Amino acid sequence: QVQLVESGGGLVQPGGSLRLSCAASGSIFSISAMGWYRQAPGKQRELVAAITSGGLTNYKDSAKGRFTISRDNAKNTVFLQMNSLKPEDTAVYYCNGALNWRTLKPGDYWGQGTQVTVSS
Repeated sequence: QVQLVESGGGLVQPGGSLRLSCAASGSIFSISAMGWYRQAPGKQRELVAAITSGGLTNYKDSAKGRFTISRDNAKNTVFLQMNSLKPEDTAVYYCNGALNWRTLKPGDYWGQGTQVTVSS
């Protein structure tokens, strides 16, 4: 059984930064593509960034140049560094495990979510 636990969300002013972390249990992490999704009120959940076990990355267009996904396979942790945050980045952010890299469809494993609010 794989468990994912996110942390690092919070309230930040426009232009600020946050770093989200997702700690994974279970041996699947080291061979699994991981992703960060977000869901704003009234909107569908969307992929923000994804990373393979080898470090290949993929970003939503609006995240390119502002967000960086990374992972530490030794610590079973994936990160999302978010800079130059905008109010439209406000959402609940979810970590996803075993993402299908070819289709970018989410895998079966989800964290509980962490709220990110960008507001002055």
